[in-house]
Amino acid sequence: MNLDPFIISENSSLRDALLKIESNHHGIILLANESNSIVGLATDGDIRRELLKGSNLDSPILHCANRNFVWANAETPRENLLKQLDSKIRVIPLLDADRKLISVVSRDEIPIQQEVRVYARARAPVRISFGGGGSDLTHYFTDYRGAVINTTISLYSHATLKIRDDWRIIIKSADLKETIEFQDFDSFKSYQGKFRLIQALIKIIKPDFGFELYLHSDFPMNSGLGGSAVISAAVIGCFNQFRQDKWDQHEIAELAFQAERLQLSISGGWQDQYATVFGGFNFMEFEMEQNIVHPLRIAHDTLIELEESLILCDTATTHDSGDVHDDQKKQMATDEIKKQVQANVELTYQMRNDLLRGRLLQFGQSLHKAWEIKRKLGSKISNSALDSIYDGARKNGAIGGKLLGAGGGGFFLFYVTPDSRYELLDWLQANSLNYKPFLFDQHGLQAWTVRETRNFKDSSLL
Repeated sequence: MNLDPFIISENSSLRDALLKIESNHHGIILLANESNSIVGLATDGDIRRELLKGSNLDSPILHCANRNFVWANAETPRENLLKQLDSKIRVIPLLDADRKLISVVSRDEIPIQQEVRVYARARAPVRISFGGGGSDLTHYFTDYRGAVINTTISLYSHATLKIRDDWRIIIKSADLKETIEFQDFDSFKSYQGKFRLIQALIKIIKPDFGFELYLHSDFPMNSGLGGSAVISAAVIGCFNQFRQDKWDQHEIAELAFQAERLQLSISGGWQDQYATVFGGFNFMEFEMEQNIVHPLRIAHDTLIELEESLILCDTATTHDSGDVHDDQKKQMATDEIKKQVQANVELTYQMRNDLLRGRLLQFGQSLHKAWEIKRKLGSKISNSALDSIYDGARKNGAIGGKLLGAGGGGFFLFYVTPDSRYELLDWLQANSLNYKPFLFDQHGLQAWTVRETRNFKDSSLL
């Protein structure tokens, strides 16, 4: 916008002011002193009234100028400008700290928020699986239909992504307690270390910018809660915010699967990736043609009662899920183990029906059956210490339960009736076993962007 037609010297005449007003077509003129600071404002109506009082066109414009005029600065909220223009004000000058004119706002010329730098954030929830474990492995559902039932809970992996002005890559993980830095993408590709999963994801995504990535989780590593898939989903969710053509939920789950299973050759199933991305209670069916995620519409009363009836117990032991799955794959070659997995799948359909009909006691009993089946699927799924925890929980109020994830360690999930809940909690505490409170998560992966100016003190993320 050319601002010259809006400014006139404070020593000018009414005639000069009218000529300027005629040229700017906004009905106002701004008076500037020798330093070009705006000291007053006059409208065509002010000049007309001054002439009617007896002044002539050669009279000073200062005689009718308003020194207490309405003005704004570049930081004035757009909402305030709109409200002022919606009243009797036609034009609002925008002035800087020295009261020099930087722009003019009118009904036809209202500034909009220009695009500024943003950073992306994402969080993805862990899952607890109830039944069907082992049937989501590709080598199983190549010949048989797989089915699992699971839900996500309020334990998350969090990711924050900020684009840099250069090609540097900086990644910090609170979980690994380590930060890595690289000059560019090529140097990052040759990295060997703890961040192999993130490296695999970045190789697949192929970002065309430098970035800073911060990661942290609400749960311990190797806990049996599908943590690798959860971290992957959060990272992909952040990068997805900077894409014009965003990946959908299936595509995000497939990218997470690709990084872990194909890039890193870590054995495992498909349910973790779908669970964390889609969120909520899902019944999933797996076939070679396609994987189908069926959201379950469970009555609200059933959901909150189930939430109160489940106890998540940290065994304080970790496991290598890939190692457990490798062992399970070998065992799966036998007909007996295949029959056990088929029985687990059939039980999963029953558990789905029990949930939909609110039969929670039967659901808890089925958890016990599912665990009895699961620990027969491989020699590394359970051990004497884990069996002791499970048997003790059953003797102290648990109707059923199962070890989450591939097995070998991590978290137990127990189902307990209201009258036995505190008995079980007391037993867990007496045996130094930690209880982890949670709520069901219905949203799955969530990702969003925030303007850097709103939440960063400076330009550095880390």
